[in-house]
Amino acid sequence: MRAVRQGRERPLTVHHLNQLLLVCSLVLLIAVAAVRISSRSGLPSLLVYLAIGIAMGQDGIGDIKFDNAELVQVIGYGALVVILAEGGLGTKWKEAKPALPAASALALAGVAVSVGVTATGAHYLTGLEWRQALIIGAVVSSTDAAAVFSVLRRIPLPKRITGTLEAESGFNDAPVVILVVAFSTAGPIAHWYVLLGEIALELAIGAAIGLAVGWLGAWGLKHVALPASGLYPIAVMSIAIAAYAAGAMAHGSGFLAVYLASMVMGNARLPHWPATRGFADGLGWLAQIGMFVLLGLLVTPHELGDDILPALVIGLVLTMVARPLSVVLCLVPFRVPWQEQALMSWAGLRGAVPIILATIPMVQGVAGSHRIFNIVFVLVVVYTLVQGPTLPWLARKLRLGKGDEAADLGIESAPLERLRGHLLSVTIPEGSRMHGVEVNELRLPTGAAVTLVVRDGTSFVPLPTTGLRRGDELLVVATDPVRDAAEARLRAVGHGGKLAGWLGTGQAEGARRNRR
Repeated sequence: MRAVRQGRERPLTVHHLNQLLLVCSLVLLIAVAAVRISSRSGLPSLLVYLAIGIAMGQDGIGDIKFDNAELVQVIGYGALVVILAEGGLGTKWKEAKPALPAASALALAGVAVSVGVTATGAHYLTGLEWRQALIIGAVVSSTDAAAVFSVLRRIPLPKRITGTLEAESGFNDAPVVILVVAFSTAGPIAHWYVLLGEIALELAIGAAIGLAVGWLGAWGLKHVALPASGLYPIAVMSIAIAAYAAGAMAHGSGFLAVYLASMVMGNARLPHWPATRGFADGLGWLAQIGMFVLLGLLVTPHELGDDILPALVIGLVLTMVARPLSVVLCLVPFRVPWQEQALMSWAGLRGAVPIILATIPMVQGVAGSHRIFNIVFVLVVVYTLVQGPTLPWLARKLRLGKGDEAADLGIESAPLERLRGHLLSVTIPEGSRMHGVEVNELRLPTGAAVTLVVRDGTSFVPLPTTGLRRGDELLVVATDPVRDAAEARLRAVGHGGKLAGWLGTGQAEGARRNRR
């Protein structure tokens, strides 16, 4: 590795490496602090990370000159793989399953409608050539997984809405990438039916590989005991990334493959699951931070002036016409209430993905590609600044709050191979109806018992009459035959309280919920 300064090359010394590590650590610390700021203000964190990159760039205090669009594209793809993996691991099948038809329609037909309407508006209202207009229409038609996952999971919305929007953001990257590459390729644009065939084939290959890799990975992790619990998160992320690589190498959609593989593993009740989710969540944040900062470095702020008005016009067409029209047309067969359609229209969040896709025409050498990148950058920043913070307000106005639902338990399972049993670590969250339930009222199956309770940093062995509280951590030992029944019973009590069996949410119902 060599450092370049003022046109001369010199070896990278340990001193330079220390400086680089110091700068990177400071940037990460600032970015982590920015997460807190963005969560309190309601602003999507991507804007803060972009601001950090811009401040470090050539028009900022860092004065770093960086214009390698190809490197940004490669790193952006890698970051998107991690973000999709984290999103898939956190997607609950019981919420996503009912939303799959609507999400698939939005990811396919909705993208087509959005591309056509946005490109037409860009051509006639801003004077862009048809190729440039089509590229912009395709680029901004993809909802961003990172923005959707980070914003929607902080808003108490009905499961049908969050499931549809999250699945759409996981599915629509694949067709959009195909369209952007096709429009950016030199020569005449392929006929629409050829593009449809390519999209269908790549999606089918990616879906098949993703489901197969996810099932095989989940089966292996449940039947092969790893020597250390810290290896499970690494193994899960490695399998997810392998799904992307396999899908891409088979000329399929690697993005769809990684999302589906992660979703399969995320619903397979793997050992040490909370630790795996925490690890994936941290990697997802790191990928977002690195990707957004790099995009901020790539942009040149003083060149954006002439492209602000076209970006606002195209964004207005996208937000007020293309997105609502695609939502209405795609959701008509599913009889979705107009309030939910209105919220889904406004919740089509754009983030780093459109900006990364805007580097494709730059790498391909398309005429006017730098202007395309600038327009997309301004559009994403402005409309994310508008849409993100106003989503909670719109949800309240449309009366789409989730209501008073009991929070689900966090249960971690550690296999005890020699003892043919499992150690379940149970966390009672705020809102759980397990609060106030006594240990003997859990009515765990024979072969399972609560052996330890950790409360306010103090651990003790509970009595049968010990009342459980919010924030308690329980250690439950269960033999192998009753492990699933014990977990199902715990979740049932968490949702239905001590009367779970009388309310129809007992052990059998909990088992059915777990299988979904």
